[in-house]
Amino acid sequence: MNSIPSELAIIGGTGLTRLPTLKIIRREVVHTPYGEPSGPVTHGELFGHQVAFIPRHGAKHNIPPHRVNYRANLWALRHLGIKNIIAVAAVGGISSEMRPCRIAIPDQIIDYTWSRMHTYFDEHLDAVTHIDFSEPYCRALRGRLVGAAQSAGLDALPKGVYAATQGPRLETAAEINRLEKDGCDMVGMTGMPEAALARELDLCYASIAVVANWAAGRGERETISLSEISRNLEQGMNQVKRLLEVVVTRI
Repeated sequence: MNSIPSELAIIGGTGLTRLPTLKIIRREVVHTPYGEPSGPVTHGELFGHQVAFIPRHGAKHNIPPHRVNYRANLWALRHLGIKNIIAVAAVGGISSEMRPCRIAIPDQIIDYTWSRMHTYFDEHLDAVTHIDFSEPYCRALRGRLVGAAQSAGLDALPKGVYAATQGPRLETAAEINRLEKDGCDMVGMTGMPEAALARELDLCYASIAVVANWAAGRGERETISLSEISRNLEQGMNQVKRLLEVVVTRI
């Protein structure tokens, strides 16, 4: 296995195809048994600390959520010696606290996706393999994110239930009503199978969710504006960068 100085990787989602504050040292192409990752792994320094970075949707943001090769992305990071992964993702706000531009550190997830390659344990097995997924996010890494947000003075929600939907279309208002009844606070398209695959690889995985818009049927607008999503993401990502500045010193 190749090794790098960092034990931390950041998976960037919509609004974070690159880290402007990342001092790039090198880019590395990793070939995996599960196909090609979303792009080369970027190695660099973030606020003086070694990190790795991979854009979930590709450098040009041209890979839709249902076509992301989640297995290849996570396998590549573990192959490089990564142990901790912070995944950044844009979400729609369902509960009243999940207002646009706010960030949250989800603690639970419900999977509504289908037909995605969602496990490494499906071929050439000596025995059926199960993982404990009672707590889908790494407790230790979540704790560091919550503590870093408090230290940075950010208005971040310390928990929340993430609904992972198939995409790439946005949800109907009736679907959001259903998700709310199920106990979901936010909705996104990339949380699964990413979190479960990380658990299968024994990686410490946690997420920063950025509320880009009110989900369908929430807020004052009857329709969702893509231009408004872009503006909200820009503000939310500024908070993410402040959070990362603090948390990289604690890992």
